[in-house]
Amino acid sequence: MASNLSTVEYISEQIESAGVVRYKKMFGEYMIYCDEKPVFLLCDDMLFVKILPQTEALLGVDGEKAPPYSGAKPHFVVPDIDNGELLVSLASVLAKILPLPAKKKK
Repeated sequence: MASNLSTVEYISEQIESAGVVRYKKMFGEYMIYCDEKPVFLLCDDMLFVKILPQTEALLGVDGEKAPPYSGAKPHFVVPDIDNGELLVSLASVLAKILPLPAKKKK
């Protein structure tokens, strides 16, 4: 089941204060970027974030974990996409610490 465009737009609107937000559709799912860094993955209308010490501090050690798609490493499942404050905190932290994606060679 693919994610809904309305869900990715809703999440993107909530994190606008974290930086420049955009999203990209990939295989029926979405990657959400903040300041050009991939901060969230939306799969089956569930929001996923990488498991890092910084995200663990915000979501808790016992936060729900699951792979976003078959064959993927486990990620944190963000429990409440309506909690804009949490989403902004996650996006802000990740935009500061994650590297920019590598440029594709032609």
